[in-house]
Amino acid sequence: MVKPKGAGKRSVCPVACALDVIGDRWTLLILRDLFVGKTHYREFLASPEGIATNILASRLDELAANGLIRATPSREREGSRSYRLTARGRSLLPVVRAIKEWGLAQIPGTRALVGMKTGDR
Repeated sequence: MVKPKGAGKRSVCPVACALDVIGDRWTLLILRDLFVGKTHYREFLASPEGIATNILASRLDELAANGLIRATPSREREGSRSYRLTARGRSLLPVVRAIKEWGLAQIPGTRALVGMKTGDR
């Protein structure tokens, strides 16, 4: 379980602390989707990895609690929210890009489905 910002650290190691915030596969995939321009719950659910609704809701809440995304009422659909990366979240772009590049170079048969944007909107 990801710890919200300020919830106490299990270690002073920066790698361990970073993993507490972004260290599960679903969180990284949601960040990937935000970087390629997805902003709505239903868009995240449509990703090919097939995240369960309860996990998606939990990870979005954790990303917001950690200051990586901001949820606002959607202009497109009443009663739903739109998710956007904060400056803190956008600072993860080089990390997500590096993981993508490593996967492309080291894992045969992988391909980037879409390019990553800066997350600025």
